[in-house]
Amino acid sequence: MSTPAPASAASPDPSAVPTPTAHVYRGHVFHIAGSPVVADAREHLVSLPDGALVTGADGRIAWVGPFAALPAAFRDHPVTDNRGGFILPGFVDTHLHYPQTYSTDAYGGGQLLEWLDNCVFPAETRLRDPEFAARIARDFTRRRVAAGTTSALVFGSAFPHAQDALFAESQAAGLRLVSGRGVQTVGSGPAGALLTGEAEALDLIGAEIDRWHAVDTGDPATALLQVAVVPRFSLSVTPKTLAGLGELYDDARERGVYFHSHLNENNRPGTGEIDAVKAVYGVDTYLDTYDGMFLPGSKRGGSSLLGRRSILAHAVHCEDAELARLAETGTSVAHCPTSQQFLGSGTMPWLRTTSFGVNVAIGSDIGAGDEWLVSRVLNDCFKVHLSEPGDAGLSLDPAALLFTGTLAGARALDMEARFGNFDVGKDADFLLIEPDRWEPLATVLNRGIRADDERMATDQTLFALLLALRQPAITGVFVRGRRVLAPE
Repeated sequence: MSTPAPASAASPDPSAVPTPTAHVYRGHVFHIAGSPVVADAREHLVSLPDGALVTGADGRIAWVGPFAALPAAFRDHPVTDNRGGFILPGFVDTHLHYPQTYSTDAYGGGQLLEWLDNCVFPAETRLRDPEFAARIARDFTRRRVAAGTTSALVFGSAFPHAQDALFAESQAAGLRLVSGRGVQTVGSGPAGALLTGEAEALDLIGAEIDRWHAVDTGDPATALLQVAVVPRFSLSVTPKTLAGLGELYDDARERGVYFHSHLNENNRPGTGEIDAVKAVYGVDTYLDTYDGMFLPGSKRGGSSLLGRRSILAHAVHCEDAELARLAETGTSVAHCPTSQQFLGSGTMPWLRTTSFGVNVAIGSDIGAGDEWLVSRVLNDCFKVHLSEPGDAGLSLDPAALLFTGTLAGARALDMEARFGNFDVGKDADFLLIEPDRWEPLATVLNRGIRADDERMATDQTLFALLLALRQPAITGVFVRGRRVLAPE
């Protein structure tokens, strides 16, 4: 079982998070309204060049529309005038690794499995030092605030004190966080310090759930802090571990606990991740190992870990049967185009994946990915899918990109009813963007060519905003109507 963290780490002062107030924010509002699928996002794009977002004292969205039509009930509210700037929903990052905060652009040679041995396992081992863990938790949280990532599904550390530090920093800042300790019960030599026994792994997960899941409100439907069950990937655990995780998750699922891991990332013939999983388990497909069918011949050995609060990263090389099963169970994919390029993993086929009805959200995959800003990952997303060969290639429209970085992420986290767009009644999670704070962004917005057709001109503005955005232009980050505070 985990030992209690120091009070300063585990119990941040809730008064440090500002109280939300009734307020009007004026600027160019963009969001994807309603509850579309990605193919229909453009029809749900709302663009209000002189818009108003009204937040209530309860931290929820009270009204959104043209500023000129602001209802009388809100005209006495204080106004933040962001004209010339933009108001976007907060970004949702559905896959990044907190222990790899300092591991972006780490050179270790090779693809996924070599990179893990040479770069990642040694880096993650450093978090066994509580002082180092506290420092990296602080810096990770600062990076999130700077990038406007209001909600994140975070692959955690193997060490309980490091997880305590992460949750404490997130709570003090006022960010949304879903995280779970990285589970490894088997592994190569460089991973030695990260391994636990199988019974101990289950005990540590249970302790983390009891300690942190929905600790802030007591209700997973409203909590900012939540816990996930997170085996690193199938090669990091055994059939016995998977059976134990299935039993644990059967109980924890009712408490709103999440499941998160990796799927079909590297397909190097013979020596890559997928062939290694199939060889070790003797299964027909990689997904079978998470679906309770992890015995040779894909025979059932335990409970499925798939479902509406299950998110699997990458899914680059899925078979049709796997995509159909993901859709059937409501399991989402965290698409990580930046890291897939860095590790030579290939490109998740966009049209094929979404045609099965799989919800695809975006993931930075820090540290194989080296872009903290979700819109920069969306930039890579646009480029890789435009370059898919033949009929698979497509030009993703900017509404689809905005959807993937906001509402699709909320859907993946089974929290679409709470955030992801500016529908009235949802929590007010949003960003203020001032292009003049980043001159290259301001110039492409102010001097770029715009079509005479209004709809195309709107698309061009949103596209330029997303692809040219950089952190200095994000001047306000809000969760539930409260300004998020970066750690000192």
